[in-house]
Amino acid sequence: MKSESTAIDMPESSSAAKGKAPLMAVSRAAKGGYRRGIAIFDFVLRLGAIVTALAAAAAMGTSDETLPFFTQFFQFQASYDDLPTFQFFVIAMAIVAGYLVLSLPFSIVAIVRPHAAGPRLLLLVLDTVALTLNTAAGAAAAAIVYLAHNGNSNTNWLAICNQYGDFCQKVSGAVVASMITVAIFVFLIVLSAFALRRH
Repeated sequence: MKSESTAIDMPESSSAAKGKAPLMAVSRAAKGGYRRGIAIFDFVLRLGAIVTALAAAAAMGTSDETLPFFTQFFQFQASYDDLPTFQFFVIAMAIVAGYLVLSLPFSIVAIVRPHAAGPRLLLLVLDTVALTLNTAAGAAAAAIVYLAHNGNSNTNWLAICNQYGDFCQKVSGAVVASMITVAIFVFLIVLSAFALRRH
């Protein structure tokens, strides 16, 4: 007698069939969490950049010193509005701070929707423009601050920081704050480019 063997095909269970979909969902959620983390860090950096940009504009805008040992009719005074470079610095840093405030809603959108590339690309382009303006203002002001501290004998530019100590301290602090803002902008641009690369 021949024994007949029958092969029974067992259909794949529904739990096994569904086992692959949650893995893809978990992987997508992990990527979304990673991008959301970058977006939150971007938001925090923007808050820091707002503080440094406003500090730079305020320090330069309030830099004013009058030497005390002259009469009220004949005084030596140093103020930021005596130099067009410092005026440009105040205006540029105010524009940069205003842009950073206006960019916060787009940064929040990037947190809420981490997979959306549009807001991130817009921030990347505008951050690059703001970085250019910030760098131009900071570099121009830094050149004048250097001359104020050291002078230039070839062009008879006298160092005034020996007499106007408070004025030079404020304008130097403003330049340092603007350079910190530049560093934050560079980091923001790198973060945005990295987040877009992972889309």
